Amino acid sequence: MRGITMLCIVLLATLASSAQEHFTRADSLRGNINAPQRVWWDVIHYDLHVTVNTEDSTFSGFNTITYRVLKPDTLLQIDLQMPMVIDSVIQDKKSLSVTRDGNAWFIRLSSPQTKDKKKQLTVFYSGKPRVAKNAPWDGGIVWAKDEKGRPWIASAVQGIGASIWWPNKDTQSDEPEAMTINVTVPSELVDVSNGRLKKTIENGDGTHTFIWQVNNPINNYDVAINIGNYIEMKDSYSGEGGKLELGYWVLDYNGEKVREHFQVVKPMLKCFEYWFGKYPFYQDSYKLVETPFLGMEHQSAVAYGNKFKMGYKGTDLSGTGWGLKWDFLVIHESGHEWFGNSITSKDLADMWIHESFTNYSETLFTECQYGLKAANEYLQGIRKNIKNDVPIIAPYGVNAEGSGDMYYKGANMIHNIRQIMENDEAFRQMLRGLNKTFYHQTVTTKEIEQYMSNAVGMDLSKVFDQYLRHTTVPTLEYRFKGQQVQYRWVTDVKDFNMPVKVKLSDNGYKLIYPGTLWRSSSVTLSNLKDFEVDKNFYIHTKQVQ
Repeated sequence: MRGITMLCIVLLATLASSAQEHFTRADSLRGNINAPQRVWWDVIHYDLHVTVNTEDSTFSGFNTITYRVLKPDTLLQIDLQMPMVIDSVIQDKKSLSVTRDGNAWFIRLSSPQTKDKKKQLTVFYSGKPRVAKNAPWDGGIVWAKDEKGRPWIASAVQGIGASIWWPNKDTQSDEPEAMTINVTVPSELVDVSNGRLKKTIENGDGTHTFIWQVNNPINNYDVAINIGNYIEMKDSYSGEGGKLELGYWVLDYNGEKVREHFQVVKPMLKCFEYWFGKYPFYQDSYKLVETPFLGMEHQSAVAYGNKFKMGYKGTDLSGTGWGLKWDFLVIHESGHEWFGNSITSKDLADMWIHESFTNYSETLFTECQYGLKAANEYLQGIRKNIKNDVPIIAPYGVNAEGSGDMYYKGANMIHNIRQIMENDEAFRQMLRGLNKTFYHQTVTTKEIEQYMSNAVGMDLSKVFDQYLRHTTVPTLEYRFKGQQVQYRWVTDVKDFNMPVKVKLSDNGYKLIYPGTLWRSSSVTLSNLKDFEVDKNFYIHTKQVQ
């Protein structure tokens, strides 16, 4: 969840525009998911150990990487960003040669790398990780104090990358199948990370170590540390996958606030399971973790910093009133468990897959709680935040993000498709089908587009092209000739052909099928001035002579 306020949308747009103009070797080293030093090995498991020193803001530890050899090679790329350093790398009890190119580290392997075999590599590292300047939008490690002046520390690294604070293959395209997270902190503090807490070890030196086990694939930026004076409030939910354990980790003085404020979680889970299918991480539980920054979709440990307010920091992003009836951060970030965490884009350029569907989850939750009319009003209300500045899909292979319009404009594109289908049950089955087909997988835009086209029963490629790869909004031009209305699309995309609902009679709306050449339909309206496009479609209209 980044780019939600208007200020942050502008910031994202500026960064995206700049990124499209200037790419560096560092961008390619980080963003090229098909780099030779990356594609020959597949991550199976990370066993991460990190000691957090609250006195000097340093991290130290090691990451044991288990991987499968896809084809033999001797050079392997690990990412760790300055000013962090790799101290040494060990494989088969041998110290390996390591060279650095910016934030990429290249390890020369000496042991045989045999196809289909599993190998392990241990990377020792240390340093002072980048401090977040404005988490979660300009991320890193957050070093804060709680209301009692005690340390409160958290990670927020989406976009900038997990290699800010731990060594890994820092690409969304390769997720470990499971992960162990070992975090050592001073004895008076608690660490909350992803998955389930397996044990806490007292080290006898004023520190203790929390061992968290993640039993599902996890993308790197979701891997989280949250360190503070936490207490846990436990609950459970009976859902499509059976009993789901719920844990609300908040600072010790906020325990009473949880009981009432987080009551929204169960109806939210019921709603999202209805529309999207089973919560994707039953094995790892569902947690909300209070954080010193606004929020982030950390898998099974959703970061929550909305200060127990309704809406988005107490405001309604839609301007309709509906957005003040629920806690935006709980709903939006939890929606990412399906879109972003279970279904993950391979390349950062395709982040619309995460944000467009998750933004639309807000509309669906509004519908579950307050009905379809309220949902439509909310969806139409958020259009005021659309900038139409740069394309939503960014250049590939350079770790670039597109426009912040991936939120509001992307959600409206999905709503357009729902209207085209004219069958909410079929639309629901499409969303559930996406989550079943691509469960715990990394995907491309092409795969999502093709799946949705097949589900709708029409080629939606031109719709995706216009909304995702261009900045202008389709304009429906129309004119009247007697008792007929003539219409056509004016768009960037050649032969654009999206159906749209218009009022042709006093009985309501009907789908028409405009092209880029003039077509016509009969009109039986009592008054031609009543002709209009269904407001559920995000398009422009223009009457011409």
